[in-house]
Order: sequence, then structure tokens, then C-alpha cells
Amino acid sequence: MQKVNFTLKGIRGDEMRFNLNNIRIPRDTKLDLKPAFSRQVRTATENEKIFFVSLSISIESTADMPKPFNLVAKITGVFEADATTDEEKKAFTIEATNVLYPYLRSAVTSLTAAAFTAPLVLPVVNGGIFPEDREENGGYVS
Repeated sequence: MQKVNFTLKGIRGDEMRFNLNNIRIPRDTKLDLKPAFSRQVRTATENEKIFFVSLSISIESTADMPKPFNLVAKITGVFEADATTDEEKKAFTIEATNVLYPYLRSAVTSLTAAAFTAPLVLPVVNGGIFPEDREENGGYVS
């Protein structure tokens, strides 16, 4: 994977939402929250070196899979990068995601703790977070 020089200019919290659901879950039940992650990458129209990378997580209760809460968290990082080719942009996107993910983890933990519930701690991920970021041989892009 190609290396790209980039600088994180700032991070903002675009959306932080949490609400409890009034459902009873038996004490010894193991919950499978199945969080849905997404990513969006955009460039600034006035400067092609400025990139906005947004990461979000969503945990939503459904009738089929009731969950004790609904949660949405979205953060955006503003980066300056020297990525012009498709390969450089892909490498930048993977590295920018790896930089932002710990901030998303922290936001989710803080959001759930601030709601006076057991804090949700997302796992530490080494390498590619999204399946498309992983190498074809099953390894992770580092």
C-alpha cells in the first residue's frame, strides 16, 4: 500500500444521539448489538488537498432484534493530504479512518456513560476497519 503524507486539521462531532428503549432483557442474556459502521469521504471544492472523512456508527433496535438502546454517533475529520491518484486516495482513506476510529470509540463510550448506562466500549481494531480496506490475502492493511 502506498504511503501518503497528510495532516489532521480538526475533528468535529456531527451527530451524537442516544435513547433508552423500554424493553426487558433477561439478566444472563448475551446481547449482540451488531453496530453498523459507515464512512464518507469528500474533498473541498475550493481546495483539492482538503478532505473530509466522516465515520459513523448506528445501533438501532428492531422488532426482530430488540436492543436496550438506540445510538447514532458521527464524527468528521478535516485533513490536508497530498493524494492525487486513485491508489493514493485509497491509501489516505484507510489511514485517515485508522486515525479517526479511536475518536469514534471514545465518543460512543462517553455518550453511553453520560446517559448513566453501562459504558459501551467498541473493540480496538488493528488494521483495516472496513472490509474493503483489507488486503485480498486475508491480512490487514497497516
